[in-house]
Amino acid sequence: MSLFDAITGAISNPNQQGNSDQLSSILGTVQAIAGTHTGDPSNSTNLMSAVGNAVQGALQNHQATAGTEGVENLVNQVANGDTGSDPVQALFGGQEQQVVDTIAQSTGIDASQISTMLPSLLPQVLQLLQSGNSSSGGNSVLNTFLDSNQDGNVDLGDLMSQAGKFLGH
Repeated sequence: MSLFDAITGAISNPNQQGNSDQLSSILGTVQAIAGTHTGDPSNSTNLMSAVGNAVQGALQNHQATAGTEGVENLVNQVANGDTGSDPVQALFGGQEQQVVDTIAQSTGIDASQISTMLPSLLPQVLQLLQSGNSSSGGNSVLNTFLDSNQDGNVDLGDLMSQAGKFLGH
């Protein structure tokens, strides 16, 4: 199952947290953040691809040490603003500058702009991943994002583009 399929499945499943208004809000917010900081909302696709890769790596590392429940807790904390600190620090720890530099190199966006955008972007990304939370436990969207036993190719930029088309944006 693709990440887009997992999200649209969560939207249509009343037992999961996701809904189309939430997806539309996340998409609009990400485009607004990219537009405000780079002058071009279309930068959001490349930006989300790079941020998604960084988030995926961080969550996979966290899963290796804290397990699936630990990753779900971290996603929920950052998505809900319950980290008690900077969401960038909560997710990337001491690797913040390396992550910023990697995203900047990948997108061509200045590292200082990336540093300014990340605290606003990360909760949006994790709210998107949170959309798969189920009332019976587990999170199909997060599991798909972490790419359990799949091909390793998960791209949030492509997802945002597909979501925009799905929502008529």
